[in-house]
Amino acid sequence: MQRNPGSPNRPPSVTAPENSPNKAASSPRAVHEHVGTFWDMLGIRLVFMAVCVAAGFHFRPFSVTPVAGAAVGLLFGLAVILFELRLRHASLRRLIGAAIGSILGLLGAYLTSLILTHTIMPESTRSFFSLAAFLVMAYIGLILGANKGDMLNLQALGGLFGSERSLKHSFKVLDTSVIIDGRVADIADAQFLDGTVIIPQFVLHELQLVADSADPLKRQRGRRGLEVLQRIQKMAHLEVQIADDDFLQIPEVDLKLIELAKRYDAKIVTNDFNLNKVAALQGIEILNVNQLANALKPVVLPGETMRVFILREGKEYNQGVAYLDDGTMVVVDGARKMINKTIDITVTSVHQTTAGKMIFGRYDERGEQQIPRGTAAPHSEPPSAPRANEGAAAGGERPARPLYPETGRS
Repeated sequence: MQRNPGSPNRPPSVTAPENSPNKAASSPRAVHEHVGTFWDMLGIRLVFMAVCVAAGFHFRPFSVTPVAGAAVGLLFGLAVILFELRLRHASLRRLIGAAIGSILGLLGAYLTSLILTHTIMPESTRSFFSLAAFLVMAYIGLILGANKGDMLNLQALGGLFGSERSLKHSFKVLDTSVIIDGRVADIADAQFLDGTVIIPQFVLHELQLVADSADPLKRQRGRRGLEVLQRIQKMAHLEVQIADDDFLQIPEVDLKLIELAKRYDAKIVTNDFNLNKVAALQGIEILNVNQLANALKPVVLPGETMRVFILREGKEYNQGVAYLDDGTMVVVDGARKMINKTIDITVTSVHQTTAGKMIFGRYDERGEQQIPRGTAAPHSEPPSAPRANEGAAAGGERPARPLYPETGRS
């Protein structure tokens, strides 16, 4: 689904000069804010680096020369900035968990050093064990606290971490089926999909296996899925993240997706009916592309008139079958003789099934014959709509047809 900039229903941007100053004014302001933020952070980091270099030059750690001390300060500042850049991608819950784990580790190391002071071991040995206890306990507390930080419930603290609560569902995990389907790229292009899109490594591996399959159909589907991922990665409003998380003890990909969604507190984007049910039972929110497509199908009410192209005959006597542009099946009574023709029908009923929506209509052949050729159609029909015989006489080319007459819409 590509945008058509030359659509007759929407004038091009060049024909509306009154909007050009506003666009020209808004774009530099956004660029100025972005550049200002970048230069602010760069200035703060340069000042920090200068302080580190000056401190190393003045204090000369390890009794080195002033120049070597400045080099040590420069390396120390670079290490701190790299560590800060890595922390920017961590969630608030992981940071809180790491801080709590480090504090508990240091507390345990301090209690261990107090016990060591009452021993008869030499001073140097006792100092070594005390330092080793501080390093080991602080490291273990930091790592375990960061890994278990996702289990923290910040909502229990009220509005203190309201911003973290607003980012709770900013992660979306893509399933293999929805990537191969391809419609998720159109949804993301229309900016109905925001936040961070997570693509697991095991999903990429499954796509690669499908793309390398000996079956030509499967190979084509796998390559299409890889092209869809490349298209999503090029979208500027989305942040695509490749997740290396894997669950070796779980063989099924669907269960891995559920566990990954629990870890990141994310939603799963899929069109798999079974995965939808299993994830819903475990409290995982699902974005089902098929449900979205069914919700976007046009509403048809009994009694409305619509124009359809009869494609084939139906199962029952004197029935014809047509399809709308979105794939909805239309079963028309009395239209068996109108195959390969465009006709006007009256909607009798609409049925919603698990496979989608079905529309049942009726074709009144007597009403078509009562309208003389060359006269205007009734008022319930658009005057510019061509008749079925005219469409058939034009070399078999089917004319453009509206789904609903203007007078039949509320």
